[in-house]
Amino acid sequence: MSKKILYLASGNKHKRQEMQQILPDYEIRIPSDDGIEFDPVEDGKSFYENSLIKARALWELVKKPVIADDSGICVDALNGEPGIFTSRYAGPDFMHGKPDGSKITQDEQNRFLIQQLNDTGSKDRSCHYTCAMVLLLNKDRFFVAQETFEGELIASIEEQAGSGGFGYDPIVWLPQYQKTVAEISADEKNKISHRGKAVRAIAQILKSLDL
Repeated sequence: MSKKILYLASGNKHKRQEMQQILPDYEIRIPSDDGIEFDPVEDGKSFYENSLIKARALWELVKKPVIADDSGICVDALNGEPGIFTSRYAGPDFMHGKPDGSKITQDEQNRFLIQQLNDTGSKDRSCHYTCAMVLLLNKDRFFVAQETFEGELIASIEEQAGSGGFGYDPIVWLPQYQKTVAEISADEKNKISHRGKAVRAIAQILKSLDL
């Protein structure tokens, strides 16, 4: 019997892989799998709003159940920045992205974020990832799960470690593991991560709806 299809409103293959591991009973597809160009304007003011924008945009194209998530890293001593601007973050001068829309490399983002925190002089290095996940069944019927994943920013870029995960994972330290997020296994990460917890909540909703 073929698996039921769930569309993921993302172009990120790492996210699809994480989602597929947690939802093995479904076939997770992203727009590019079907040759769909997908780049909605994410102009919401929260993770949840951006997630819903993406879900609705893809649902209009496929007319099938869609999962969308919006996630980012929030540094407590930086008042929760970069937050929803995580992917566009370009250092202290362009915390919400460059005016021309261009992006810097992930390595540059990591270096800037550590330096920006260090420049505050704060001893508080706590941070957390946030993930808002939407399951959209039709235009007006949807469910939301929002979760967090706590850690600390490392003290200097020289301490970054690990080749697993993606994004800011090499610079987020997990005291309980004495490792960065990029150093733990995919299975370990899925058990404790913001996205892992959110998608498991969505999985329970799918089960309760018998979808």
